[in-house]
Amino acid sequence: MKHSKGYRNAADKIDRDRFYSPAEAVALAKETAVTKFDATVEVALRLGVDPRKADQMVRGTVNLPHGTGKTARVLVFAGGAKADEAREAGADLVGSDDMIEKIQGGFLDFDAVVATPDQMGKVGRLGRVLGPRGLMPNPKTGTVTMDVAKAVTDIKGGKIEFRVDRHANLHFIIGKASFSQRQLVENYAAAVDEIQRLKPSAAKGRYVKKAVITTSMGPSVPVDPNAVRNLTAELDEA
Repeated sequence: MKHSKGYRNAADKIDRDRFYSPAEAVALAKETAVTKFDATVEVALRLGVDPRKADQMVRGTVNLPHGTGKTARVLVFAGGAKADEAREAGADLVGSDDMIEKIQGGFLDFDAVVATPDQMGKVGRLGRVLGPRGLMPNPKTGTVTMDVAKAVTDIKGGKIEFRVDRHANLHFIIGKASFSQRQLVENYAAAVDEIQRLKPSAAKGRYVKKAVITTSMGPSVPVDPNAVRNLTAELDEA
């Protein structure tokens, strides 16, 4: 792949033969952002799990202390009073059969989906559309719930969902390049803490094998995969 001069100049600032601390990696990712717009800061982890085995699937959610830097468009499948609660909480789209028909017609202008349990029999028909995009509501991530107002509030407040893919990779965002170094490190720490908490008991050997931080269209910065505790200490000492 041929990269732009700006990308190559940014990549030259990164030492590929070392692992950076999360604080160093965040600072370098901000410095090497190459877009004119406010780039999204992303994290990719390679985990020591076998996602083909049900007891080694890593999936969950976490509320980032400083949010994601974007307001998610939330779709809620609900009826009656629950639909009213979702609207009052700030849901962008609320419906049932009408929304299902719209999505089957190709509509996908939303970032997260919540559903009440009674709607899941209908929503299940959208599995082939929502599933591959990571949008299918699931009780384990709090998106199948009677408390739709809380679910909407959490998602719009910076709640992210993560799920390991079939290659044992896990991706999530921790904010925008315009965030301060501390904000990004604290968001990273919150996500890593939750991922560590969800470590499957069946997983053997090193759990986090590889970690990188990058910005939209920017070069990746290798992060020390062993740095999973007291991640803000370096900032406190500075």
